[in-house]
Amino acid sequence: MAATTIKDISNPDTYKGLYSFHKYWGKKPTESITFFIQNYTESTDIVLDPFLGSGLISRECLSKRRRFIGIDVNPHSIEHTNFLLDLPEASLFRDALKSIEINIKQKINDTYHTSDGKIGSHYLWSGKNLSKIWFKPEIGRSKVEIDPSRFDLENFNSFTQYKIRNIRDATFFTNSRINSSSQMSIYDLFTSRALHNIDLILDEIKLLPDTLKRAFLLTLTSSSGQMSSMVFAITNRGKTKQQTSNKIEVGSWVIGYWRPELHFEINVWNCFESRANKLYKALLNINTHKYLQHESINALLENKQGAAILNGDCLSIMKTIPEKTIKLICTDPPHGDRIPYLELSEMWNSILNEEVYFEREIVISNAKERNKKKDEYIRQMKLLISQSDRILTNDGMFLMYFNARDKQSWRFLEVLESSSDLKFVGTFPMEYSANSVVQDNRKGGLKTDCVLVFAKKEASIKFQQKLNKISGWSTSLPKANSASQSLIR
Repeated sequence: MAATTIKDISNPDTYKGLYSFHKYWGKKPTESITFFIQNYTESTDIVLDPFLGSGLISRECLSKRRRFIGIDVNPHSIEHTNFLLDLPEASLFRDALKSIEINIKQKINDTYHTSDGKIGSHYLWSGKNLSKIWFKPEIGRSKVEIDPSRFDLENFNSFTQYKIRNIRDATFFTNSRINSSSQMSIYDLFTSRALHNIDLILDEIKLLPDTLKRAFLLTLTSSSGQMSSMVFAITNRGKTKQQTSNKIEVGSWVIGYWRPELHFEINVWNCFESRANKLYKALLNINTHKYLQHESINALLENKQGAAILNGDCLSIMKTIPEKTIKLICTDPPHGDRIPYLELSEMWNSILNEEVYFEREIVISNAKERNKKKDEYIRQMKLLISQSDRILTNDGMFLMYFNARDKQSWRFLEVLESSSDLKFVGTFPMEYSANSVVQDNRKGGLKTDCVLVFAKKEASIKFQQKLNKISGWSTSLPKANSASQSLIR
């Protein structure tokens, strides 16, 4: 594989294959990460990401024979990273999917039978009123659309008393930013029919060996958004060009727990099978080498290869790392209150039956019940920098992906003015490589992150001289951080 160049940083590729399999809000282009791993670390050096997110950096490190430590308070992040490091063979995945299909596809489709024996693929709801049913024709690709009958409503209502068996009770908070409420439950996000069918899938997944079980659980969480009642029915497409169409199209689940009045209920098996087939195709075109994983940091330190993927509070775990151990820290922490990752992942974690410790998350949350305020966030981010300073080698580097519009959210950088041996080297913009509904359409949505580069004092000048060819490179801190401009004077 060709080495990643400085030019690649400014021209990130779109997510495809394995890296596009699962939605995660914190995904960033891998080109900048790969460039620094290749050029500023050597074989067996240790790379740390204390906010692991989707975990894409783990494969980038281990494929280049760097050791890796990944930490995240989000259990889903840990599961996704473990999946990336222990992929199933494509043929085994295909065979397991076929077995699941034989056992439950008909059972699931029976729940979507119409009065004439057709299998509904999409149910269009306006509030609590079912208005249309779509199904696939025997010949051709165009959907067939019918009005619902009394039979269809009775079929749907037969599941209203259903109680979930394999999904734990979800915990939500009152957060207007993501349209959640503390009174909300998993039954508000899915129809009871969908939950019944998700339970059938989970019954089958539980019988699989661990590597396949994890892959199919993530297939399920990856497709769960399209199984939910949060799939927008798109109308009036083209209105901005005065070419309004009356056609209704299927949208997708976007950031948050928005339950639109006009929405689709989609056949659960179709969602699951579609996502499984996407993963199968990705597995056919990727090295499914199993990477060595260690259960603790000490075990990793005693070996010359592998990774330690740890679920928990990054500040507590970083305290256990010996001084001057880490060559590169590369991380994308929560950017103030932009995205409450853990709250948004609760739907997935409830399906995984993973316990979540919300109090340990470093974030600013609009949920009053959580009491996650800006001052505490800044204090914890300062501790993060101090711990990073302690564990970096004398020629170590720290990359932080960050952006915020308000000045106060940048105040954690003030710690660099005092006891820290870390020095600000420079920054460059990083455009997102995957288009985002939120980034594209939200008024004032940030289009880029700032990649902040820090290094130990004795190495900072050397790094600065090498990095000034990156497009947009600047030795000035971002303008939003006017409170800390003295750091670079």
